[in-house]
Amino acid sequence: MLPAELLAQISLFQGLADEDREALAKRLSEKIFKAGDIVFSQGDKGASMYIVQSGSVQIYLPSAQKDVPPVVLKDIRTGEYFGELAIFDDKPRSASVRAMTDTVLLELTREDLGEHLGRSKTAAMTILAEMAERLRETNAMLTQRATKDAVKEFEDNLTWGQRLADKVAELNGSWAFIIFLLLLSLGWAGANKWLSSPFDEYPYQFYNLALAILVALQGPLIVMSQNRQSSKDRATAETDFNVNLKNEVGIEKLLAEQSAMRAELNKRLEILERGVRTADRVRAEVPAKTPGGPLGAG
Repeated sequence: MLPAELLAQISLFQGLADEDREALAKRLSEKIFKAGDIVFSQGDKGASMYIVQSGSVQIYLPSAQKDVPPVVLKDIRTGEYFGELAIFDDKPRSASVRAMTDTVLLELTREDLGEHLGRSKTAAMTILAEMAERLRETNAMLTQRATKDAVKEFEDNLTWGQRLADKVAELNGSWAFIIFLLLLSLGWAGANKWLSSPFDEYPYQFYNLALAILVALQGPLIVMSQNRQSSKDRATAETDFNVNLKNEVGIEKLLAEQSAMRAELNKRLEILERGVRTADRVRAEVPAKTPGGPLGAG
């Protein structure tokens, strides 16, 4: 896929004119990584973003402890991008990235993008509008809690037909429905045997037709309910994943802050120990003054 076509798939550059994308595509530089290579590490200084031309990479948070596996945030594949925040700020990388397979990345540096935006005001305003929209989405996401009742939220959006299908599936899987069919069958057979003018004599063709229609209707309704149950399970699993991811990120942040606090504490303790040793050495080298003096002698 051509670099300009890759840029057209990125939301950050979708609003640009074709000539702007072509100009930016010419500024992209190709970077090749083998499987397992580190593209950049958390805390590294970054000034460029990357587009996956082929292969795949993984974004993860390294663990502060060696025996604890890293927290995987996302897998990036062909046509996707990462590291775009480094173009707009001068802060360290917020996560680490490594190549999962042999990967070719297209790099766009802050200098190249800034030079082009300085020449094209339309492109600058388009990218600023896209960044503003992403900030709004981020703010909306941060104001929401990760924990939620996914099943209740799913059921609140069901139509009356979907609710009817769930009720039918629930009724079919109960003893009440089995007992009802047995009683109906016995009552139908008894009525056609003891009534003076039976309305459906043996072999009860009308009753068999009604049962066949009932079975034909039950099948699709039960499948519809099962599909919705699978959707509920996926929504619940997604919620659980978001909660676990948020907890793991929070734990990693706490561990990092604890490590930083321990390092600062050790540093201050070393300073205090050096001060104590210096004071002891000074006291040992300088003789103590004896009480009295010339007036007190003799």
